[in-house]
Amino acid sequence: MKLEISHTTKYTYDAPVSYGLQQVRLTPMSTKHQTVLDWNVSISGGVQELEFQDQYQNQTLLVQANAGTMEVSVQVSGVVETHSSDGIFGKVYGKAPLWHFCQTTPRTTPGRGIRKLAKHIKAKGDTLSDLHVLSQEILAAAPYGEANTFAGTSAEEALKAGGGVCQDHAQIFVAAARVAGIPARYVSGYLMMDDRIDQDASHAWAEAHIEGLGWVGFDVSNGISPDERYVRIATGLDSRDAAPITGIRRGAMDETMIVSLQIQQ
Repeated sequence: MKLEISHTTKYTYDAPVSYGLQQVRLTPMSTKHQTVLDWNVSISGGVQELEFQDQYQNQTLLVQANAGTMEVSVQVSGVVETHSSDGIFGKVYGKAPLWHFCQTTPRTTPGRGIRKLAKHIKAKGDTLSDLHVLSQEILAAAPYGEANTFAGTSAEEALKAGGGVCQDHAQIFVAAARVAGIPARYVSGYLMMDDRIDQDASHAWAEAHIEGLGWVGFDVSNGISPDERYVRIATGLDSRDAAPITGIRRGAMDETMIVSLQIQQ
């Protein structure tokens, strides 16, 4: 399946920026599951200083805002052909060892709620089936859109609030899987929706490492495993590691972000 993607993220400020630096993770990589046929990055209000692969092999751009700018825009667009329909990313490994993906972070530290969810994973059960049950239980405990969360909301906070979005669901999943001793990671990317072209934001899901299969994906928000409609961009221990854009700026000005995203076949 060939997916055409156009994604613009625009930051506007109420005062000139004296210094700003952003890490941009919006470049997909070709794997056996997807082939990047065309991809372009355009930056206005700033300049690309560096391009590198981070510790999770995410293709990353370092963008510095122009001094005195009041707007920075990052636009990416291109065509990606996807090949995988079973949700199994497989035995593909980078520099980070599997035990690294059993570590907690401030956003994935388990509390009572997540530890309770982790009990759905049996010590001697069918791990794949148990993880699908876990995914269902997370969505039941924290329905999509039933609570207001933000970029820094932790997994346990979202669970206590009784709702969340794809970022929250993915972080709850990886936190619970790690409690059960299963390596798990957060994945950011794109999902082509069946009923629309214009979308509000990019997507996120989780992957767990299962003996014999390797990495397997779970999209808790949609109750499925990733198929040909998904394009993966970045991975990490949590939403910050795999965030499309993170950064710092100098100054006390207010920031407004506007996202425009279209995905179609």
